[in-house]
Amino acid sequence: MICAVCGNDYDKPLEISYLGGTYAFDSFECAIHALAPVCGHCGCRVIGHGIEAGDAVYCCVHCAETAGVRGVADRT
Repeated sequence: MICAVCGNDYDKPLEISYLGGTYAFDSFECAIHALAPVCGHCGCRVIGHGIEAGDAVYCCVHCAETAGVRGVADRT
């Protein structure tokens, strides 16, 4: 099966169904590159829970606060 990101023909692909589509990848790296949201402040891929505020996703509290989001905390 051909990876949707890099085009590698791989015999043990990851098949992921997400938001109505099904995709094949040769690695988690390619799946993250294609499907993980991008932090609204620093631009890194958010592969954990992240923080959602409005239409944006942030990788951490620092990035959310820097972008102007209030009322978020790492620990409560």
